[in-house]
Amino acid sequence: MKLGFIGLGIMGSPMAGHLLAAGHEVYAQSRSGVPQALKEAGARPCASATEVGKQADIIFTMVPDTPHVEEVLLGAQGLAHGLSAGKTVVDMSSISPIATKTFAQRIQALGCDYLDAPVSGGEVGAKAASLTIMVGASEGAFERVKPLFELMGKNITHVGAIGDGQTCKVANQIIVALNIEAVGEALLFAARAGADPAKVRQALMGGFAASRILEVHGERMIKRTFNPGFRIELHQKDLKLALEGAHALGLSLPHTASALQLMNSCTAHGGGQLDHSSLVRALEIAANFQLAQG
Repeated sequence: MKLGFIGLGIMGSPMAGHLLAAGHEVYAQSRSGVPQALKEAGARPCASATEVGKQADIIFTMVPDTPHVEEVLLGAQGLAHGLSAGKTVVDMSSISPIATKTFAQRIQALGCDYLDAPVSGGEVGAKAASLTIMVGASEGAFERVKPLFELMGKNITHVGAIGDGQTCKVANQIIVALNIEAVGEALLFAARAGADPAKVRQALMGGFAASRILEVHGERMIKRTFNPGFRIELHQKDLKLALEGAHALGLSLPHTASALQLMNSCTAHGGGQLDHSSLVRALEIAANFQLAQG
């Protein structure tokens, strides 16, 4: 198939690579250019999103935030200027559910299908093609794109109508953030009390407190390996979306708000580019105690 992929960062590059490995033509574009490894694998660089839209039949976008998606879709050199009826746009970014519905209307007005399909699993999942993919789309559009999703992920769910995929992703990010905060507090407590946090984590992994966050991010906290799989600043953005949505719905999400404040503290101390497991650093600053030496 003739596919397009826009946004070739930590997540997008391996995702596009899986499509190439399956034998598809991939027309690629990114603000930072197309990585050499993808070119060598057969990716066809394009100068703009408009060019990608002209060349490809199904186009995937994977960019950081709502304004970036708007620019890619509707900007001066956006996809919309290159699309023709019958094509399909799949946004795999994590952005506002409300804006997603507006973008979908603009693309559908051109006679094209639109799917929102944000992902979870981070860089590891992107490289392993084991991402969780949450899809908002019509049934027909979902079934048509599903074989391509299966090249990039394992847990693929048609959540509902357009926008529901993004809503699901916001819910995912609430759970992940609060789990990171809980693991950070627990390990900090254990270390401050004089216990070995590595051994505490090992013990907890065999009980009801076991979780993927404790397994992966708990280890990151102890070893101080905060090179990003998913950056604090991106999780900040997702929690802001959650609180904006909660305000519109008349909901109180107090612990989501506290997790965001901890991430704000990390960013204020220069840690916005670090992995979101580094949220523990805000807890350490407040306690004037570091749970482990890396």
